[in-house]
Amino acid sequence: MKRNSKIGALLTLGGALAGTASAAVQDLPGGPAVRQLNLHAAATRIAVEQSWLHWFMLITCTVIFVLVFGVMFYSIWKHRKSVGHKPANFHESVMVELLWTAVPFVIVILMALPATKVLVASKDTSNADVTIKATGYQWKWGYDYLTGEAQGVSFLSTIDPVHREISNAGAQGSDVPNDYLLKVDNPMVVPVNKKIRVITTANDVIHAWGVPAFGVKQDAIPGFVRDTWFRSEKVGDFYGQCYELCGKEHAYMPIHVKVLSQEDFAKWADDQKKVMAAKADDPAKVWTLADITARGEKVYNANCSACHQPNGKGAGPILPLDGSPIVNDADKTKQIQVVLNGRNAMPPWKQLSDTDLAAVISFTKNHWSNKTGQIVQPAEVLAQRGK
Repeated sequence: MKRNSKIGALLTLGGALAGTASAAVQDLPGGPAVRQLNLHAAATRIAVEQSWLHWFMLITCTVIFVLVFGVMFYSIWKHRKSVGHKPANFHESVMVELLWTAVPFVIVILMALPATKVLVASKDTSNADVTIKATGYQWKWGYDYLTGEAQGVSFLSTIDPVHREISNAGAQGSDVPNDYLLKVDNPMVVPVNKKIRVITTANDVIHAWGVPAFGVKQDAIPGFVRDTWFRSEKVGDFYGQCYELCGKEHAYMPIHVKVLSQEDFAKWADDQKKVMAAKADDPAKVWTLADITARGEKVYNANCSACHQPNGKGAGPILPLDGSPIVNDADKTKQIQVVLNGRNAMPPWKQLSDTDLAAVISFTKNHWSNKTGQIVQPAEVLAQRGK
C-alpha cells in the first residue's frame, strides 16, 4: 500500500513538472516553435515559394528513391539463384542507355526550373521602397536607413542584457522567456507590404544577416557590400540570428524585425528623427563628471557589460576593467586608443559617437574600485580618431 502511494506521488510530481515545463515553453510567433520540424511560417512570397520548393524536392527525391530501390530489390528477390534463375549474358542496351540518360536529365530540368525562378526573384533588389544598411559588429547589428521615410535614422541593435544574464546563470525551466536570446533593445522597423532592400557589410569579421520567416540570408563581409530584400505580407515581430560563426559571442547576436502598418511606420520614423536630433551632441561641449558618468553607465550597460560583466571583473579572455592598469593610468589616451581600435579579444568601437565613448571611458575610470577622478571629454576622443 505504501509502495503504491509512493508511486502515485511520484507520478503526480512528474505530471506537475511536465505541466510546468510545457507551460514554460511556448511557440514564439515569428520565431522558433516548440518541437518544430518544418520551416518557419512564411511571411513573404519568397518564403512561401521556398517552402513549396522544399516539399517538392523532398517528395520528388523520395519517389525516385522508392522507385529505384523498389525495382532493384524486386529484381534481386525475384531473380535470385535459389529459385533457379541463371544470370543472363548480354552487352549494353541502347534503349537502356538512352532511358537512364534521358530520364534523369528531364528530372533535373523539372527540378531546376522552379528553383531558378525563385533564386532569380530573391536576388532582384531593384525598385526598393526602403533601403537599410545592416552592419555586423562583434557582436551586434548596426542599422542605417538610407532611403524611405526614415532616411537618416541609424542605431545599434544589441541583445537584451537581461537575457545575457539569464544565459550566464544557466537558463533553465521557467526562467527562460519565449524570446530567449532573441530580444534586442532596438529592432529593425519596416512597413508592411513594402519592398525592403537590406545592404549588408561588416566591421570586423564575417557575419550573416537572415530571417527565416522572410526567406532571406545574406553574408556580411568586411570590405564588401552585398544585398538582399524582402516584402513582409504580415505585421508583427520576426526573428533571426547571425548565421556565421563570428566569434565567442556568436550566440548573442540576434536579429529582430518589427513590421508595422504604413501609418505606424511613418510615426515611428518621425519619432526616431526627433530622438536623433535630441541626441546630437556638440563634440566641443565640456561635460561635468556627474553628467558624463551617468551617461557612460547607460552606454556601458548597453554595449560593454555583456563581456566585461556588470561588476567590471571580466571573464576568461576578457580582461577586467575594475582595477585595470590602463583604466587607472594617468595617460587617458591609452584607454581611448584601446576603445577606438580594439585590443586582443576586444573589437574596435568606432561606431559609437565621441560623446558616448568619452562617457563610457569616464564611467569606467570612476566606478567600482577605480577612483581616478579623471574626465574624458568628447573632444579628446575626436582628437584620437585615426591615430
